[in-house]
Amino acid sequence: MRFRLGTCAGLVGLALSVLGPAPAAQAQIGSDRYSAIVVDNRTGAMLVGASPDETRHPASLTKMMTLYMVFEALREGRLTLTSAVPISAEAASRPPSKLGFPPGQSLTVEQAIMALVTKSANDVAAAVGERLGGSEERFAQMMTMRARSLGMTRTTFRNASGLPDPDQVTTARDMATLGRRLIQDFPDRYHYFGMQHAQFRGLRLRNHNRMLGEYEGVDGIKTGYIRDSGFNIVTSASRGGQRVVGAVFGGNSWVERDQHMAALLDQSFSSMGVTPRPAMARATTGVVRNADAAPAPRPRPAAAQTASRPPSATPAASRQQPVARTTASAQAAPRPRQATPARTATPTRQAPATATRQPPRPAAAQPTRTTTNRSVPIPNTPPQAAPRIRTAEAR
Repeated sequence: MRFRLGTCAGLVGLALSVLGPAPAAQAQIGSDRYSAIVVDNRTGAMLVGASPDETRHPASLTKMMTLYMVFEALREGRLTLTSAVPISAEAASRPPSKLGFPPGQSLTVEQAIMALVTKSANDVAAAVGERLGGSEERFAQMMTMRARSLGMTRTTFRNASGLPDPDQVTTARDMATLGRRLIQDFPDRYHYFGMQHAQFRGLRLRNHNRMLGEYEGVDGIKTGYIRDSGFNIVTSASRGGQRVVGAVFGGNSWVERDQHMAALLDQSFSSMGVTPRPAMARATTGVVRNADAAPAPRPRPAAAQTASRPPSATPAASRQQPVARTTASAQAAPRPRQATPARTATPTRQAPATATRQPPRPAAAQPTRTTTNRSVPIPNTPPQAAPRIRTAEAR
């Protein structure tokens, strides 16, 4: 069963043309930078796609190609994991995200791999390019030539990091192809992309890919962000003996991007006959469960996002307690005293007036997403707008 996604003129979103009985995924990424694809890792066949061949800026997805070149050099013996990668003044001048090593220091190839996968360090990417190509510019040419030989026909690299360059472009299909080749060509190195943390020289680096451990079966690969690209991701996941590789470009936040990728992965597995498993730890992480049951949210202004942030569990409980007390007191209002027989020269005592209490207002219901099959609570993780920074990787 195969699904094909298309975009409507003037709208940024998905409209699946269903070629079978499975429900269609729908999502609004909210940007003309959007494109997406999910492919079968074994055959390369497209399972879902939206503008998969339109050129986009790769941002830090570029580092996937940088790492491909490193893994190839390791396989050919031109590098070892303990080989030194010196940090030049040029490499050290790269803007964040970076390790910030001063010029003259060096790190090993394995440390460089971990810094690229987790921290997405631009200074390290430039240093690796100089180590393998003599200069980063020459290395970018080598990257482009190798990419074309892998079938990435619409990809051009101008640097090793993904920092902004108008001529550095790729497509969702090309990046999915690169993801597949990393898995297939370097099965002994692919595990690096699944590292959630790395630690060396007193540094503890956290992987920007939050789908690791939050979506069932995800074990890599890479995220990226620059202002011109939006939030990008290439993801690989395996379920029920089937592996897929997906790419999403142009998310307005990492939350939206990850939710949409999760929806596409669920839809793709469904088309391959893999049933989602019910027990998932990601129920409260903000990653949706079914492609048709939880579309990615529309982008909202920052003020609206702040105002509509769902409360956390602890504040919510503290607000509910006064409501419960008010309700109890209203139900147990004191009964008026019964009048006693009148005494001579003593006026009849009236029962004390009891103030009429208004019934408490019901606690505001948590907002829900109305979906095709059911309504699910909006996750407590609020969408985050893309930061206004000029970096190759969102922190």
